[in-house]
Amino acid sequence: MHFKLIIVMVEDTKTNAVLKAARAAGATGATVLNQARGEGIIPTKTFLGLSISAQVDVLLMLVEEHLSRHILEEVAEAGEFDESPGTGITFQINVEDAIGVRHQISALTETVEEQI
Repeated sequence: MHFKLIIVMVEDTKTNAVLKAARAAGATGATVLNQARGEGIIPTKTFLGLSISAQVDVLLMLVEEHLSRHILEEVAEAGEFDESPGTGITFQINVEDAIGVRHQISALTETVEEQI
């Protein structure tokens, strides 16, 4: 079984909606890193040196490669990434090897076989 790592950077107010959508699409778990900060094409505004932008959470999800694109699309929709700038981004990268995912493999086997 091959995996992809989906990385999501999302406004902290939308984290729960994104996690719920990812689980519904087939993700078996996620690691959430709180209080990150991002900057897009237009720099964020500051007031007395403090950033006024919303806090961003970073989500890391190791998912089976056949499910990854669907999860990616559902996450983007739940986070409303294409509706307005600055709400978040998501992307996936190939994972060459992973250890500690045996429980995920047994849980995903039936789901992936149905997809193929």
